[in-house]
Amino acid sequence: MTQGRHFYIESYDTLQLSSFRVDQSPFADRYVTDQTVFCLYCGRLYPVKMSPDEDPIANYWKLRRGVLLYDVPEKPLEILGPDATRLLERVLVCRVETLPVGRARYGIACNPDGTVLMDGVVMRLAEDRYWYVKANGEFESWLRANAFGLDAEVSDPNSRVLQIQGPKSLDVLDAAIGGGLAADFRYFHARFFDVCGQRLWVSRTGWTGEAGIEIYCDSGPEPTDHGALWDDLFACGEPFDMEFSSASSMGIRRIESGILDNGTDIEGDLTPFGAGLGQFVRLDKDDFIGRDALASADRSQLLFGLVCATATPEAGMEVHDGDGPVGHMTNGTWSPTLDVGVGYVRFERPLPGDDWLGKTVLLHDRAGTPHEATVDTLPFVDKEKQLPRVNWRGPAAQ
Repeated sequence: MTQGRHFYIESYDTLQLSSFRVDQSPFADRYVTDQTVFCLYCGRLYPVKMSPDEDPIANYWKLRRGVLLYDVPEKPLEILGPDATRLLERVLVCRVETLPVGRARYGIACNPDGTVLMDGVVMRLAEDRYWYVKANGEFESWLRANAFGLDAEVSDPNSRVLQIQGPKSLDVLDAAIGGGLAADFRYFHARFFDVCGQRLWVSRTGWTGEAGIEIYCDSGPEPTDHGALWDDLFACGEPFDMEFSSASSMGIRRIESGILDNGTDIEGDLTPFGAGLGQFVRLDKDDFIGRDALASADRSQLLFGLVCATATPEAGMEVHDGDGPVGHMTNGTWSPTLDVGVGYVRFERPLPGDDWLGKTVLLHDRAGTPHEATVDTLPFVDKEKQLPRVNWRGPAAQ
């Protein structure tokens, strides 16, 4: 699930943007200045740069070693009713019926031809109540269309999401709920908590590959007091030196962690197999949209990681093998942890009789200069994905 490419317009000092169909965050008054740079995702503005002198690397290390709070634009949709499970089984390639209340699961939705339409996280709040936290793009109308004939209601709860990420994130949550955070609140678990006195849904998920939580506003019985929530969370986070960050530090970390962005990294003509996500497709479950196409689809992987010691991969850069281009970069960054360039390479076709993985290729930078690079598995950092799975043992054990 994820934030797309950033585009900066440098030919104008000021860009006037209409607020029509653009949602500003209810937390914006706590951090926005006349120097804040925004991007648009799911029709929502979110900060990608707070000022010209912002240091994303300093915030990156704060994320890796401490704790940061992010105001993110991801958008939950609610699916409610006796046939809510049937609807999600129809549109998602994962199995939904077996998802217990209080758990979350990565879920891809496909077109009838098996290509990826949407990805996100599905969470079960009650037996007949789900939230699907979707990536950028239209999906609500797709769900509504496929709910025809079912007793299921699709709605937008207009929930804004805060992510608290980093090794001390669970300390902050423990403080925010008044202590007593249970040890069984594990990765991809979710439940209602009284967060700073407000009943809210919280999940052990995030966009960074670090330990973290997401707090969903307007998920409980009462409307969220956003200003009070923001101020109270920072009061709880003060002993742990929690700070606010734009998405710049998150963007670096999500690429290191191999988190793909739908529509940019997962390009529209890719199947889950081509994107390297075939393990999330359950062909053994009852019929779902795209199942027949996926059952007979080419299982070759076309999207991989790329590591380059002498250049920073960027979206659109060509990757060559032999005499010509064989693929392109969808995104990239310089990894402060590995001290190399890392990114996602999309190959045009499978490598006949072999696999791209481990192969040495040439990354052509913006000037056309070739740099040796190696095709790698994801993620680049924390290969076994243990960091976000850390078990909570109480403040004394942190």
